[in-house]
Amino acid sequence: MKSLEEIAAAVRAGELDPVDLVEQALRRAEETAELNAVVHLDVEGARRVARHLRSSKQGALAGIPVLVKEIIEVEGLPYRCGSASMDGIATCDAEVVRRLREAGAVIIGLSHSHEFAYGCTGTSNRVGPCRNPHDPSRLTGGSSAGAGAAVGGGVVPLAIGTDTAGSVRIPAALCGVVGYIPARDTLSTDGVFPLAQSLDRVGVLTTSVADALYAVNALSGGEPAPARTTPPRLGVVVNAEHLDYSAEVGQVWSAALARLEASGADLVDVELPDWATSNQTAIDLQGPEAAAVHAGRDTFAYQPDVQMRLREAADVPGWRYVKARQAVAGITATVGDLLNQVDAVLLPTVLTVAPPIAAVVDPAGAGAVRAQLLKNTRLANLTGHPAFTVPLPTTGLPVGLQILAVDNQAAAAAAAWIESAVKA
Repeated sequence: MKSLEEIAAAVRAGELDPVDLVEQALRRAEETAELNAVVHLDVEGARRVARHLRSSKQGALAGIPVLVKEIIEVEGLPYRCGSASMDGIATCDAEVVRRLREAGAVIIGLSHSHEFAYGCTGTSNRVGPCRNPHDPSRLTGGSSAGAGAAVGGGVVPLAIGTDTAGSVRIPAALCGVVGYIPARDTLSTDGVFPLAQSLDRVGVLTTSVADALYAVNALSGGEPAPARTTPPRLGVVVNAEHLDYSAEVGQVWSAALARLEASGADLVDVELPDWATSNQTAIDLQGPEAAAVHAGRDTFAYQPDVQMRLREAADVPGWRYVKARQAVAGITATVGDLLNQVDAVLLPTVLTVAPPIAAVVDPAGAGAVRAQLLKNTRLANLTGHPAFTVPLPTTGLPVGLQILAVDNQAAAAAAAWIESAVKA
């Protein structure tokens, strides 16, 4: 399979026809329609851009078919955020979409989002749940559900998602692809419907670390990180809450650590800040900010779980939000100090393989599933550090390994080395 860099280079050289690339993506979207990953296909718009690229042949992402999460504005396309309460058309491009176009990418449509990005299961949307490409009876995770399913299902090699508490990394892990949220402010959130502004991040989902890095650099003007020439020093999280994994995840996680050590990595035990404190801090930030976004809106048509979450968010007292804002600096400094002592910190991305969609039909069951999906992903949003999830070798459903690092360059170098080592 060609990398994004190779595809774009071949388009620029006239060796690949961008129209063929788009037609393949549109055809695959139709073939995988049962996954509900794509909520809108811009067939004619994509074909028009691809025909133009036949002659212009420009851009770092020239000719590459892309899906954009439906909470991100794409001029002329529906702007619904997965909600029956919205039925508008975007009047301008979000900043990340503008940069996609400048780089020569072809936006073929919009990918499924948990309504208003306020959910980690990918089940609540005006068009129904998104389904996992490895087993359509199972969750994709969310809220960037369609991005994970579309990349995992071979529709597009690149999808743009957003991540407030794990919304890129959770579906990437459950769908067996790479998810990357670079450090805060690397990719602009302008034109993205907000969930919680202090935590929201734009990220990418791809099939490889190299592709994720190439895409982010193309969209941000970043520079490639030098390849590691020596094995890294990797911190392995020992907090009990972060290792409360299922038997399937535990087996794959242990095998991955053994492969890393056999490849020469120096594995050292590390402890992240108290989980209960950091988790509650993130919740106390996210809730009031989300409640403020939706204040005054008619929520009657919202999905039941999103309505419930907004009621809970509105009940967070102001003093808790203020204390959470004060606590962030200390937690960020502690995590930063830890990340400066190692090349990266590792933990499972999600503590379980993809649960059945039926498990979230019952509200009580949904709460338990949601807690398990989110347990390991909130911290990076709280501190603003970059985070990857890379798929691990498994004979069963996908399992992801999460990588936290002090900055984008460190994350890039560590993730590339780790991806190569676990596949060896």
